[in-house]
Amino acid sequence: MVLGVALCLVAAAAPLRAQEESLDVLLVTAHPDDEAMFGAAVYKITHTLKGNVDLALITDGSGGFRYAQLAESIYGLDLTDEETARQYLPAIRKRELMAGGAIIGLRNYFFMDEFDHAYTENVDTVLNHVWDAAAVRERLRQIMTRGNYDFVFVHLPVKNFHAHHVAASLLALEAASALPDSLRPVVLGCFIADSTDPDFFSLSDHSELPGYPITRVRSDVSPFIFDRTEALSEDGRLNYQIVVNWLIAEHRTQGTMQLLINRGDRERFWIFEANGPGSLSKTEDLFERLAAPVFTGDHGDQQ
Repeated sequence: MVLGVALCLVAAAAPLRAQEESLDVLLVTAHPDDEAMFGAAVYKITHTLKGNVDLALITDGSGGFRYAQLAESIYGLDLTDEETARQYLPAIRKRELMAGGAIIGLRNYFFMDEFDHAYTENVDTVLNHVWDAAAVRERLRQIMTRGNYDFVFVHLPVKNFHAHHVAASLLALEAASALPDSLRPVVLGCFIADSTDPDFFSLSDHSELPGYPITRVRSDVSPFIFDRTEALSEDGRLNYQIVVNWLIAEHRTQGTMQLLINRGDRERFWIFEANGPGSLSKTEDLFERLAAPVFTGDHGDQQ
């Protein structure tokens, strides 16, 4: 009788525990290939924590033709020619994005197709003259409302960085801040670095993007770290950097993207002050779950 009661209690508790540990994340990025910034954490969320990760892509990616030379023979197109690239790159880069997304486990894609005009560090130009910022902000608000996400990952909006990345992060923060607390996801800003870098991008280097207080990060909390060198096998020879390398390799039209292979072994996530109540405890819980080691098992010879 006691055993039967115990089994009933376990069975009754199991659905509740599964519900408590569900995890839904939205990535908001400017270009196809930007998802590589948090590729390792996303892989562990989808493959180990069994969470769901969707991606909202703001631009059409048509501006990525400068270093597309090596992909011209693959696609049979003169992709370094701007006119040709503007016509064909949006569809090609979406295919590359989804091929990489299949590796890290992305579920849904939301394409907004704003103009990927050129590299610039002037975020005001992007928001006021290139993109329909109001439409993007409203679309993000709708996506977040319907998806009821726990977290939104964006690039950390820093100075001297591509303004498309900064603008995407700003609009995501504004969209999340417009939601009621019951629907409001925790927005985290990510930036990678090598652990051997003596200037490991400490909080003293960044507090907010000047002129945009919504981007202020919490000064009382150090960035949360996901280690791409975390072992995926008991002998330590497989790790998350391999997965990120596979993801990068799918973006064949982006030649200089391939130079990031085996670089940036730490994904660092800052928590914004603009987040709602309870955001710190939710983030601490997420990274506690992400820190738990997982091995794929022993397969084949170890030499």
